[in-house]
Amino acid sequence: MFDTWVVPSAVELPDAESSSVSPGFPGRVLSIDPDWLNGLVDVLIKSHETFRKRKVSDLAKIIATVGNRFLKEGDPLRMRALELLPGASGISSPMAQAILDGMAADWTEESICGLLTSEFNPPEILDGFIRRSNSRTMAVGADLCVQVISGSVPGVGVTALIRSLLTKAPTLLKPGRGDALLPVLFAEALGKIDPALREAVAVLYWPGGNLELEKIALAKASVVTAYGDDESVASIRALTPVTKRFVAYHHRVSIGIVGAHALTSQLVEQTARDIAQAVAVFDQRGCVSPGSIYVDSSGYTTPEIFAERLVSALELVENDLPGGNLELEEQASLHQIRGAAEMIAASGSGVKIYHGDRASWTVIFDPHSELRCHHVGRVVHVVPIRGLASVAKRLDSDKEHLQSVGVAGVGAELEQLAEELGRLGVTRITKFSRMPFPPSPWHHDGRSPLRDLVRWVDLEKMGG
Repeated sequence: MFDTWVVPSAVELPDAESSSVSPGFPGRVLSIDPDWLNGLVDVLIKSHETFRKRKVSDLAKIIATVGNRFLKEGDPLRMRALELLPGASGISSPMAQAILDGMAADWTEESICGLLTSEFNPPEILDGFIRRSNSRTMAVGADLCVQVISGSVPGVGVTALIRSLLTKAPTLLKPGRGDALLPVLFAEALGKIDPALREAVAVLYWPGGNLELEKIALAKASVVTAYGDDESVASIRALTPVTKRFVAYHHRVSIGIVGAHALTSQLVEQTARDIAQAVAVFDQRGCVSPGSIYVDSSGYTTPEIFAERLVSALELVENDLPGGNLELEEQASLHQIRGAAEMIAASGSGVKIYHGDRASWTVIFDPHSELRCHHVGRVVHVVPIRGLASVAKRLDSDKEHLQSVGVAGVGAELEQLAEELGRLGVTRITKFSRMPFPPSPWHHDGRSPLRDLVRWVDLEKMGG
């Protein structure tokens, strides 16, 4: 494990050692002194005096200039990211490329400008007052946004950083342990092309649970965003003063629904391949990763046979996108999941389990929904359903954590199904092939990704 930093040039770095840093990694093991962190926060807040005067259109172009480099073949920044991501995030080299390509697609000028336009009409409302009917309105970003991310999906930190910077908010980003590399690379590249912008960004990692450091970081923030499991988000919420805006992205789960139209002899193989790809990307660590697949039993291919098709598809994906390294706790969890499934299968319940031995992919055909477990690695349940109308009832117990639903072959029932899922708590319904990488304007967990970070000021008409 390593600690990383990118801090404004006006802040003198404390003493640091480099013994546990990967070769070439742009950071050092940083022992963070509370007084030093407090001073850093003050420097970030002071930068808002000039940062808020920047044109949002100029900021978008500068940010996109860096984002484009992560997609450009042969660019030193992209090459460095691909070299270091496997070691920094515990993923395979092919997976590193797939994730970087998918995440960085949202960091381009087209995506960034599309996000701004979808959130603010026009985006210049971030620069000053815009006339609205009988009044004028402007959107004001935070004088300090603190982003705390406890997940391990590479790229989430960069996306979060871009969001706050687009609202002209100086940002202190504490990335997740497996997501420290890309925000550091992004922030350093940003500072090189725009030294003034560098004064408004700090990227620091420290192990979670350091209450003293977290209180200092949160005390002077105007906006706090927290990504992670329910426990970690609740902890950050409890430390955030009530006068601060708190934006929570807590634990989420995603599923898949396969209707009869996707189970024909002509389409079933493609359906299985699309699902296998969605399961494999992020090694099931992403909130958009489908853990359970509900398969209509009225199709040409039965749910049990479909589970076998999915096994073959996951085996092929393993050749192209090998699974990454599981941590000890994840290995233990995977062993328990497989053991429990094998015991139930041995009881004659109809449960069947298939797995890749040393590979982390595991398919469990679960006809009676007997198993409930964390989908570590590439674990996926295949559950038969009788008609699409029964899905919503099965999901009711998870409604507070539902996020994305991948669908295939539901035909004319799609709109009705989507409405039922939306009222239940689902915030995104999409094709399996699009599940891993939502478009930049998506309503993340039902929220507005930029509008939730600003406050609104109305200047009412003063006429008689």
